[in-house]
Amino acid sequence: MNTRVPVDAAGAVALIGFSLLLGFNQVVIKVGNDGFQPVFAAALRSLGAAALLLAWMRWRGVALRIEPGSARLGLLLGGMFSLEFLLLFTALDLTTVSRTSVIFYTMPVWTTLAAHFLLAGEHLSAGKLAGLAMAFVGVALALTSGRPAGGEASLAGDLCALGASFCWTGIALTARAPAMGRVSPEMQLLWQTAVSGPLLLVASLAFGPLIRELAPIHVAGLVFQIVAVAFAGFLLWFWLLARYRAGQVAAFGFLSPIFGTFLGWALLGDHVGPSLLAAVVLVALGLLLINRPAGGFRFRRTSA
Repeated sequence: MNTRVPVDAAGAVALIGFSLLLGFNQVVIKVGNDGFQPVFAAALRSLGAAALLLAWMRWRGVALRIEPGSARLGLLLGGMFSLEFLLLFTALDLTTVSRTSVIFYTMPVWTTLAAHFLLAGEHLSAGKLAGLAMAFVGVALALTSGRPAGGEASLAGDLCALGASFCWTGIALTARAPAMGRVSPEMQLLWQTAVSGPLLLVASLAFGPLIRELAPIHVAGLVFQIVAVAFAGFLLWFWLLARYRAGQVAAFGFLSPIFGTFLGWALLGDHVGPSLLAAVVLVALGLLLINRPAGGFRFRRTSA
């Protein structure tokens, strides 16, 4: 029996806050890259999140259990998670937060397209096709929009963000495999963080010095990522999915590229020209169409 309810005012506020958190997190990663080598920072983030998650699972009595047939998929999740964050942290070292946000948060586009071919019952409707077309044009605009001379934007960074989005899609599809259906959300995240931590730590040795010009703000940013994003953000996300209808929860994903682009411009002075602005609008509208719940958006009123 489906006990999930339509999104109410409290849920909408939480979902908007979560999207804002994701956008701000990219600013934090960008700033943190001045103090930590990006891949090393990603490794520390995963290791810290895994430690907090283990403590949470012990406190809540969640079993640390490897379900039959899930080990290979768990390792695959961890491997893709490693590559995703290697590419994302590198992208934010090579290009701007605004450009990364537009490109990285197109993950639902690639997931919807792949699911059409790989998963039974995941057919493309007219609305989803329109959303895909808009998002595709938006990504093309983002990749080809002007990069001011002397700025931080680069095609290599943009392509890293796109690769990270593809890896995120791989994680989403793997998590929907039948063998993973018996694995708790906590164990799925533990596979990702516990496997990626050591892998990223080893990989970081190939990317130069581990420490750059380290300052207290960089340490604070890393702690923020571990506690507020990788741990608490995960718990909030799964609470929202457990309480509210998944289609309405996913629909709020269109806000992440908007918030990321705005915060990159407002806090870091990212150049946001007409082409990138058009890309943001197209990607956001595309995501909205792709994730539009059947029957439209109907929100439950909260009692006074």
